[in-house]
Amino acid sequence: MTDKPRNDTACSNGEQLILVIDDDLSMRQALTNLLESIGLRVAAFGTARELLEGKLPVAANCMILDIRLPGLSGLDLQAELAKAKVKIPIIFMTGHGDIPMTVKAMKSGAIDFLTKPFRDQDLLDAVATALDHDRKRRNDEKIVAELQRLAEALTPRELQVMTLVTDGLMNKQIAHELGISEITVKIHRGSLMKKMGAHSLADLVRMAGILGLRRTRVPER
Repeated sequence: MTDKPRNDTACSNGEQLILVIDDDLSMRQALTNLLESIGLRVAAFGTARELLEGKLPVAANCMILDIRLPGLSGLDLQAELAKAKVKIPIIFMTGHGDIPMTVKAMKSGAIDFLTKPFRDQDLLDAVATALDHDRKRRNDEKIVAELQRLAEALTPRELQVMTLVTDGLMNKQIAHELGISEITVKIHRGSLMKKMGAHSLADLVRMAGILGLRRTRVPER
């Protein structure tokens, strides 16, 4: 690595944890020193197996991973994490990169692919991108979890009405489909809007989209 890191990097945050996996001790130490110099916490490992056999930090925000490792390769580790549904943005690095490896890594969701030797700032820029990606993912997951919590408070009938309303049906059509009165539909609609914290139909449609609510349509005869 070359060049000193700029002090204005956007990824400086002591609460963020970066995992470094490289079998080269000097590289692990250099990366650790660089990342700690901008206020990031680092956990370094010599092999993928060493990482997997320990307790994977749940707070990890980014992984810097050598693609060629003894035993389990970087690409194998990426596949193992995906199989376990562990979502950590990965920055691959290698001294022997080739196009097929790069394509496979990026198609599998890697944030970046750096060829050694690389500039310190190139790595820091990649880390900043990975942290932004992780921050957005965590925020999206919080939104989904909160909407799921609110939806669980709905009665089965309210959930039906919400699904039909956000599918574009009018109150009269919903009443006909559910076999209830239009006034009952209005009552359920008002109640579910309040429970979901929706201020408009547009709000409710957005929530239904995030929750994946879809009307089960009966095929026409």
